[in-house]
Amino acid sequence: MKEYILITGASSGIGYEMANELAAKKTNLILVARTESKLQEMQSDLTKKYGIMVQYFVADLSVANAATDLYKKVQQENLLVSHLVNNAGVGNYGHFIETSLEEELSLIQLNISSLVVLTKLFAQDMVARKTGRIMNVGSVVSFLPMPYFSVYSATKAFVKAFSETLDAELEGTGVTVISLYPGTVDTGFTTSEMQTTNLHKTKPMHPKEVAMQGVRHLLEGNGKKVVGFQNWFNSKLPNFVPDSIMMKIKKGLASQK
Repeated sequence: MKEYILITGASSGIGYEMANELAAKKTNLILVARTESKLQEMQSDLTKKYGIMVQYFVADLSVANAATDLYKKVQQENLLVSHLVNNAGVGNYGHFIETSLEEELSLIQLNISSLVVLTKLFAQDMVARKTGRIMNVGSVVSFLPMPYFSVYSATKAFVKAFSETLDAELEGTGVTVISLYPGTVDTGFTTSEMQTTNLHKTKPMHPKEVAMQGVRHLLEGNGKKVVGFQNWFNSKLPNFVPDSIMMKIKKGLASQK
């Protein structure tokens, strides 16, 4: 049976670039995103260019039960997922008491609930086969929760804790859970309404650069990978700077310019 790497959030940003990097390595892909036209285009381009198998599923993982439905569809098509990349995610910015509760609950569904569902269901299959790899995409805010990104920061902190503890649980099963932590990336998430002091001071990384490191980590790495030296350095700051001072610094960086 042919093996596939499943990528959520595959139609843009880091997910799109990872799909292209993996296709160039002749791996078969299952692409998941909300926009069918983009997925169709990717399927056509990647199969023609690299001669690989590309399947796709349209799913909005910010909706309850969408992740379970996705897993069932993959099983119905009898597709073997050897690697799972939980990349789909969204963020929001603003004063918590002013931001949309509906949007934040949708964000939690996507960034946490659907990630947990897909991880559990595919991990169970991987453990039964005694082989498999799962990569969850977090953020540098997993280490540095930022004011005005309160719910988003909390979801990414969850990704870090969940990935590390699950990997420890699965030790010896043949299944590895790893995690990837980009900083500011030049994607749709970096919108004009989020031009914070930090974004003005820090040049966003191109998603292709993040994807290249992500693919290496997916195929060969262990544990957590913070992308970029500056992000790695920033992730270590809480170990040396008192919490009260650190939060004041982060609030300044997260404020609107």
